[in-house]
Amino acid sequence: MDFSERHVVVTGGTGALGTAVIGALVAAGATCHVSYMVAAEAERFPLRGHAQVKLVPVADLADEASVTRVYGGVPALWASVHLAGGFAMKPVAATTRAELMQQIEMNFVTAFLCCRAAVNAIPRSTGGRIVNVAARPALEWRSGAGMAAYAASKAALAAFTCMLAEEVAKDDILVNAVAPSIMDTPSNRAAMPAADHALWPKVDEVTATILFLASPANKVTRGAIVPVYGRS
Repeated sequence: MDFSERHVVVTGGTGALGTAVIGALVAAGATCHVSYMVAAEAERFPLRGHAQVKLVPVADLADEASVTRVYGGVPALWASVHLAGGFAMKPVAATTRAELMQQIEMNFVTAFLCCRAAVNAIPRSTGGRIVNVAARPALEWRSGAGMAAYAASKAALAAFTCMLAEEVAKDDILVNAVAPSIMDTPSNRAAMPAADHALWPKVDEVTATILFLASPANKVTRGAIVPVYGRS
């Protein structure tokens, strides 16, 4: 998978999955434009200062003007990978309207606006790729019990991914998503110390799927919500 001389936007790229994705993209030759919200994460980002990595501070990816600034400085965009999002675990009875809307904004609106910006930025002469990140409850709705706001926002993202894939296929823009289960990250291990971590998908494994979907090697896959569950 050769990304030489290709520009890729990665939102939320300074976290555990983002670090793995950007490391793999850079190794494959890509120039990565990485949006981030948390300054402390950007400060300790291991690829900070790399010649192929451009860190872009953004206050809110649910804000149209902020998204426009992220994509406005990217020449000849090839791919856009949307890792930014948020999680909340609450039963419906305890979830306020504000909390519901926060999950919708963090997980659906941000991806919608970034997809729109990417579709407008990808040259029609070359085509390109878009990869969203849904979640297991987006495919297995009953597993979203106890986190309904999160699950519903990710289900909306999964449905939108399929719709957009159909809409832009004529422009050779292939749109897909991955749907991870709980990933093996330090923060997830800390939150669930008694779980069998060996069953969780590793970030490098999820990265490999994202990289293929975003690559020129992917010539036919579109509208897929790919389960990346590991053995969990």
